[in-house]
Amino acid sequence: MTIKAFGYAAHSATTPLVPFHFERRDPLADDVTIEILYCGVCHSDLHQARNDWNNSIYPMVPGHEIIGRVVAVGPQVTRFKVGDHAGVGCMVDSCLTCEPCEQGQEQFCNCVPTFTYNALDKNGQPTQGGYSDRIVVKERFVVKIPDGIDLAGAAPLLCAGITTYSPLRHWKVGPGSKVAVIGLGGLGHMAIKLAKALGARVALFTRSPGKSEDAKRLGADEIILSTDEAQMGGAAGKFDLIIDTVPSIHDLNPYLPTLAIDGTLVLVGYLGGLEPALGTVPLIMGRRSVAGSLIGGMAETQELFDFCAKHGVVSDVEVIKMQDINEAYERMLKSDVKYRFVIDMASLKA
Repeated sequence: MTIKAFGYAAHSATTPLVPFHFERRDPLADDVTIEILYCGVCHSDLHQARNDWNNSIYPMVPGHEIIGRVVAVGPQVTRFKVGDHAGVGCMVDSCLTCEPCEQGQEQFCNCVPTFTYNALDKNGQPTQGGYSDRIVVKERFVVKIPDGIDLAGAAPLLCAGITTYSPLRHWKVGPGSKVAVIGLGGLGHMAIKLAKALGARVALFTRSPGKSEDAKRLGADEIILSTDEAQMGGAAGKFDLIIDTVPSIHDLNPYLPTLAIDGTLVLVGYLGGLEPALGTVPLIMGRRSVAGSLIGGMAETQELFDFCAKHGVVSDVEVIKMQDINEAYERMLKSDVKYRFVIDMASLKA
């Protein structure tokens, strides 16, 4: 039987999100049905709701940082039982047969993964996200939430957390590594926390002197003002990895000389063309690289949650009611959040 669901949806690029009744698909043998307790608010939710990327499908229920409680499992489900806490991130399916999927890199599926919302499932039906009371997801794409972790603070780990953890792991960050983070927002604050927990020495590049105190609270050992030529010069050749979390177009060139030999600057926040063009001299003279990274595979996402539970790492969040989502979007545009909104889905019952 189909599952009746209730949430908040965008019906166009120019209208506010409003209450919305809809149906989830019939649960299959390998499906987990989850009552949603919390859902993080990602900047991409705002982009999608307002059709900033010109691919929005309406009506749209956003949300891909989902924490909930399992209320039913199919007969083929082995990792979950009713009552378990479970998480759902940016993907709910993929082809499962291509080389990236077989390697556990479902986010790079050759057929493109099925995203949690604003996508079409294998039956051609629109997927709907976590600004709602329940969701049905294939077991492979559900994360087991360890006991003891703060559930609201854990929600952003499913996007902001894995987006920054994956490159830290890929470039083998650990004790002795020197990592810098560009930008202190939802992604940036997680990058600092996770790099520090992995044992790295961590710096923040920022244009705002006022962020120094908070960056140090989060774990940064050093704050470098990117507008200060002397400070930037003093950082030359220093960092093994720079995680660039800035979501808008910006000049990468000032940061390239701060990479060590064989260092990498990895983009995780910005989608689009680079302007101005990259100067190649710092790359050639130090065998430096500019790279990109997208969320992480399901095994790596589970690894992240186990790591965060062990090290006491969660996101800094402001918990809001579902009814306040449109105000939260306006505040996000002003960067007025430290550092992630999370919706308490109990508010839907009001």
